[in-house]
Amino acid sequence: MNRCSWVNLDNKNYVDYHDYVWGVECHNDRVLFEYLVLEMFQAGLSWETILNKKEYFEDAFDNFDYNKIINYDSKKIDELIANKNIIRNRLKILSTINNAKVFMNIQKEWGSFNNYIWHFTKNKQIHYKRFHTHSNLLDKVSNDLKKRGMKFAGSIIIYSYLEAIGVLNNHEDICFKGGNNV
Repeated sequence: MNRCSWVNLDNKNYVDYHDYVWGVECHNDRVLFEYLVLEMFQAGLSWETILNKKEYFEDAFDNFDYNKIINYDSKKIDELIANKNIIRNRLKILSTINNAKVFMNIQKEWGSFNNYIWHFTKNKQIHYKRFHTHSNLLDKVSNDLKKRGMKFAGSIIIYSYLEAIGVLNNHEDICFKGGNNV
């Protein structure tokens, strides 16, 4: 079975991510928040590194429960910074707490984060044949999130995020999920 050329076939986490998550439409707010956090932590690192630590992130961040994360105090922040199983970056940890608050504000305004994030494409998945790390869509989403106070929401992070949640489907033509199959 052919997959996109970037998939490390020796890493089951990566293969599963490619086969079952990447480019697959997601409409669940908790999962939408999860991938927002993971993409933010990926900044400056490889996605494979994040996938290999995903279950540690789930445990450390209370299964990405934004209702809990907004209440993290200095003791919890210190615990996260001391956790050798995750990326121990204070700025990213503090940004996760901030972004949980912004996420919940968006939910209040739009009824759900799902309604908000999918409105940018009129609830339609976009299929690219080439990678576009900069586009009007990415800049629009990024700028709006930053205007609302979201941290680590630049166009490139948003590009990867939209792929992770299936707003963008960029499977290569050679891939069993690409070409005429999407």
